[in-house]
Amino acid sequence: MKTLGFDKAPGDTRIVVAMSGGVDSSVTAALLHEAGYEVIGITLQLYDHGMAVERKGACCAGQDIYDARQVADSLGIPHYVLDYESRFRQSVIDEFADSYLNGETPIPCVRCNQTVKFRDLLQTASDLGADALATGHYVQRKEGDGGAEMHRAVDRSRDQSYFLFATTQEQLDFLRFPLGDLPKSETRALAERFSLPVAEKPDSQDICFVPNGSYARVVEKLRPGSVESGEIVDLDGQVLGQHNGIIHYTVGQRRGLGIGGAEGPLYVVRLEPETHRVVVGPKAALARDLVRVREANWLGPIPSGNEGMPVEVKLRSAQEPVQGRVHLSGTEDKARCEVWLDSPQYGVSPGQAAVFYRGDRVLGGGWIDATELRNVEAARQVA
Repeated sequence: MKTLGFDKAPGDTRIVVAMSGGVDSSVTAALLHEAGYEVIGITLQLYDHGMAVERKGACCAGQDIYDARQVADSLGIPHYVLDYESRFRQSVIDEFADSYLNGETPIPCVRCNQTVKFRDLLQTASDLGADALATGHYVQRKEGDGGAEMHRAVDRSRDQSYFLFATTQEQLDFLRFPLGDLPKSETRALAERFSLPVAEKPDSQDICFVPNGSYARVVEKLRPGSVESGEIVDLDGQVLGQHNGIIHYTVGQRRGLGIGGAEGPLYVVRLEPETHRVVVGPKAALARDLVRVREANWLGPIPSGNEGMPVEVKLRSAQEPVQGRVHLSGTEDKARCEVWLDSPQYGVSPGQAAVFYRGDRVLGGGWIDATELRNVEAARQVA
């Protein structure tokens, strides 16, 4: 574990660890405890405890709260469970449902980090007199000339920086990520060495409040009567079929459309919540090279001038960054910007995030609001 950058001895340093009950956060607590820090474990109950007991394979479920307590007991550190259910509902779940109904593809884990964990929990850690809040995220925090910087994890296959783009500079100053320079295999080995009760526990896969990955079912339950059926149409407006709600579709989707194209496969090109229409077309129709971004958060230099700022931009969590330039939409509004991509990309979906990098460093990011195609000729050549 790299130094955490404190100017006092570990024994005089109090660190709150966000303990989800999984292997990563448990190893984080164990490493800090072994290093001599005063460690306090906190676990969040984020939704109905009765429902949580039935949930498997996701964080913050009833079993996970129990597991976090078992780990804390094995380490001999204090452990507290905080009821953040109402905050989580307002800040994460409600927005998730509304975003799907608006034809977007949201990322609730980002909102959870942005609000409940890195705002509310961070404030709680500060109220407890902690010097830092530590988490089990795979991302690196490095000291730069202008303060703390966020960098991608050493293990690129585990890197979670995309989900942390909304972390503010003030939050990053207070946060610590002890696992950022470790491969997952070493984390597992450490769990065995510490004899943690969760050493062989599988990683969480699902969004914590979405059973079996069924997003549509959750939205229907949260917003009863709001899901309306409609038409599946081609780019010319010709009706090709019917659907049971746009919440079942996302931009770039090919499978599960229930229709076929005479000249090749069809993809979801856009969703129209006002008319309840799903618009489909060939892959070429997905090409986009202009991405409009809202709620931009900056952890590095901010674009200036007409030329914009060269960046590598990640448009989906599983996608590698691509080259582009970021321009502010207005000189006074730093929360809105445009990304001009060097080459067209396909399946860029509103509601996802655009995260900006320079090498391994995270410069910032924001939410994708809309997309366009500027260079039609380039898109034809790629297609």
